Amino acid sequence: MLDTHARKYVQPVIRRTAREFLKLGLSANQVTWIAFVLGIASAIVVYLGFPVVAVATLWVSGFLDAVDGSMAREQNRMSPWGTVMDVTFDRIVELGIIIALAIRFPRAQLLLLLLTAGIVFSMTVFLTVGALSEKKGMKSFYYQAGLAERTEGFILFSVMVLFPHWLLWSTGLFLFVEVFTGLQRMLEARRVLK
Repeated sequence: MLDTHARKYVQPVIRRTAREFLKLGLSANQVTWIAFVLGIASAIVVYLGFPVVAVATLWVSGFLDAVDGSMAREQNRMSPWGTVMDVTFDRIVELGIIIALAIRFPRAQLLLLLLTAGIVFSMTVFLTVGALSEKKGMKSFYYQAGLAERTEGFILFSVMVLFPHWLLWSTGLFLFVEVFTGLQRMLEARRVLK
């Protein structure tokens, strides 16, 4: 929801950063890798017990994840391989955060496992509709908006990491949001793919 409706407010900063990285000679794929490494580092820092550093690193990773796409569009070099890396690395970072939380807080493991299933459900619908739809958007595939997009995920991951005493509640909320989004996308898919 926030990615769809609030992107226009942060896009100028993203675009400016993309142009600066291009001037430095970086490619979009290199920035994708940097964002991925920072995202994995964030999961490691969650495991090590430094929540503020972990959340800051996660958000920098997420920002760079937006910058890489702007770099590709700026140069008109959007590629299927870049899209595959981007979507795959996003899921690996999310799994890294979930695994780190599950190791640190065993009492939340079942809910974290259910959250993972909710993310798989929502992303399966998202990616299948993107692959089957003839519509194209700003991205290299049809982007289905929903209640839970990348920014909402980062907000909920931040709450989970920063406030572990609320972990069961925040994970339950995240699970609800993911399942709701998956169902929302399925209803839209039924309309879009007829």
